[in-house]
Amino acid sequence: MRTGTIARATAVSGAALLALSACGGSSDDAAAGSSAPGSSSAATSGGAKQVNVYGTDGNMGNALGEDFTATGSLAGMKGTTPLTKLSSDFTDRLKQVDPALKDFNYAGESYDATMLVALAAQSAGSTSAKSFGPYVNALTVGGDKCSDFAACVKILAAGGNVDYDGFSGPLSFAEAGEPAQASFGLLQFGTDNKLDDSKTQFVIAGDEANASTDAGPAVVTNGSSPTPLTIGTLLPQTGNLAFLGPPEVAAVQLAINDINAAGGVLGQDVVLVTGDSGDASTDTATQTVDRLLQSGANAIIGAASSGVSLTVIDTITQAGVMQISPANTSDTFTDYADQGLYFRTAPPDTLQATALSDLILQDGNNTVGILATNDPYGTGLAENTKNNLVAAGLSEDSIKTVVYDPQAANYDAEVQQMTTFAPDAIVVIGFEESSRIIQGLNTNGVGPQR
Repeated sequence: MRTGTIARATAVSGAALLALSACGGSSDDAAAGSSAPGSSSAATSGGAKQVNVYGTDGNMGNALGEDFTATGSLAGMKGTTPLTKLSSDFTDRLKQVDPALKDFNYAGESYDATMLVALAAQSAGSTSAKSFGPYVNALTVGGDKCSDFAACVKILAAGGNVDYDGFSGPLSFAEAGEPAQASFGLLQFGTDNKLDDSKTQFVIAGDEANASTDAGPAVVTNGSSPTPLTIGTLLPQTGNLAFLGPPEVAAVQLAINDINAAGGVLGQDVVLVTGDSGDASTDTATQTVDRLLQSGANAIIGAASSGVSLTVIDTITQAGVMQISPANTSDTFTDYADQGLYFRTAPPDTLQATALSDLILQDGNNTVGILATNDPYGTGLAENTKNNLVAAGLSEDSIKTVVYDPQAANYDAEVQQMTTFAPDAIVVIGFEESSRIIQGLNTNGVGPQR
């Protein structure tokens, strides 16, 4: 069954949902020999089978294209990522924090995570996470809408209820402390191996009706704290998600700047302590969390990787500290025993799977191969995507999932399995290693480059 509804939100004016094939061919190539518009089972002029290639948030960024030198290596590759249509004002301000930014993935979610921590502490009149944690969900639904810290604090000062709508959307948290609905970007690479912004479209997955109805505790007006709110970051500066780090780090810093410019939390400037999460192959996150806890962090923003978060979530929450991730998407966290202290502004993979499977089906694919990294993110998104495809009418036998070790020396065996399966579409769910997998697909004639 689908996990929610999906509808068109914001789109390129006058454009239909992406109709070009994701194999890098022209629209004429896609049409030659096809039995239906958008069908990826068509043959190219050379007689080879047309194969659509898709990615997800772990690899659908301009950083992927930097590993390809040949023109058109990624042309037409499509994918999904949690993304809203960010305003130019917001992206310009992010670039003021970090002029080197190339992508803005999870920037809105990182900004909003920081805002929710600050607003929760202000609502509770306390910098203790155990005190302000119960306020978080209610800050995203019902009440009076506001979209900046100063306006929200004004509502709280009058004893009102806040409904914070941020850069990542309306948020609308469910009881589990995660978005009940979310916006996803449908992205596509151009011939220059960079994302073609003119092809980006947006869809909504999920249903706001599933949001929490709990109004939360009463707001504490005129609250104060002897110590400032301290926020730590556990975001990827190294490792296989390092490309996601810059926009996340910049967005947290921008939010702190905005909060402090508006008077801070409980009359004091928020203190920021930064830290690297590394990836699941190292113990960087464990060391960083120990340092952040020793520094007195009341809340930790991160990690980006679901696998990394699972290695530290118990340490953080059992210490009475809030963890709020801007990028964790594994559905493992929905029912996790987190002491009521884990939240995320990124939507669970049950929602991304809806957007991804709809995109695959809209392109007319009847057989699908899935290459997924062996971690909670990869296996969870792969399973949910498969379930959605089957619910939509594809048979179990028409979908093949291959799980791979992200630390493997090569992916020849996995690529060969996909080549032998010869599906209409191949989905790559991974991180920086995705470039080597796609290079292997290209070499075997089933990747974006033809």
